[in-house]
Amino acid sequence: MGKQSFKPFSRWSSTLATSFVCKIYNHFEEVTDPRVNRGANHPLIEMIFLTLCASICDAEGWVDVERYGNAKLDWLRKFFPFENGIPSHDTLGRVFSRLDTLEFYAALQSWANEIAGSLRGQTIAVDGKTLRGSHDGANGKSALHSISAWACGLRMCIGLNSVDDESNEIPAAQELIRLLDLQGAVVTADAMHCQTETAKAIVSKDADYILTVKGNQPALQEVLNTTLLKAMDNEDPKLRRCQSGETTRRRAEIREVVVLPAPKHCSVLAGWEGIKTIGLIYRSREINGQVQESTETFISSLAPKVRDHAKRIREHWGIENKQHWILDVTFSEDSSRIRKG
Repeated sequence: MGKQSFKPFSRWSSTLATSFVCKIYNHFEEVTDPRVNRGANHPLIEMIFLTLCASICDAEGWVDVERYGNAKLDWLRKFFPFENGIPSHDTLGRVFSRLDTLEFYAALQSWANEIAGSLRGQTIAVDGKTLRGSHDGANGKSALHSISAWACGLRMCIGLNSVDDESNEIPAAQELIRLLDLQGAVVTADAMHCQTETAKAIVSKDADYILTVKGNQPALQEVLNTTLLKAMDNEDPKLRRCQSGETTRRRAEIREVVVLPAPKHCSVLAGWEGIKTIGLIYRSREINGQVQESTETFISSLAPKVRDHAKRIREHWGIENKQHWILDVTFSEDSSRIRKG
């Protein structure tokens, strides 16, 4: 076993391809190959490159990766030799199952960070997802659950962390936040992640947060409801509102966001690192004549600028509408049976 010494071809098909393949090589060349060198008929970097390309092109498992490789072998050889052709799906599964998970993830994270560049000003939506098809009843294993960080403006996942079977999303999200370079970004998350330690972790990365508040923080929710309703009833001059919406043939939606500077002398708010704003969002949806209404409160470390908050709260749903939907519908992630290897 050992590090890879294989080098990619120097003749590239385009400047874009040069950049893409060089980035892959630079970040994944240090991943340890678990095989003894004399048994490695297929260099690990070739297998990683093949798998990344196949995954981008909708491969759902190792059989699909092998089929993709055989169909695109001439193209793949523009970048790496593939002297022994495409590895079998059994070989791919066996080798990937033996990789050091943390080492491979570090390389993947490093690659994603370089592609993403600076996250200053970006909205980073943090949310969890269960891979429903990954449960393994025969071995007593529950479905895989992960927490991801989605850069809304870049439309890419910049980080992923698995949720331990004996735990929940909260510590996994906090660990993910500590791993990412979030300087200047704004992290958004649902009510599960409205935790003082999560807020501290975000602020410690020189980033800001917008966190939804629900019943898991009853004292905080009560303070927000009371303070905001009083401010609206009294037409507090510090209160800021904005309204937006969309109308289609079958659906009409109205959203109103209200923000207020966080009260300075409130013991309930004192434990929330960097808090500057409290607010609420009211939604009214009419679908086929049926009206649905909801109100949610939130806290934020951003200045009380209502349009900025409205924009970022709206962007947060990108992790559901863009990442999760694409993974489920386009890549059939929920149907995947791969756990490891």
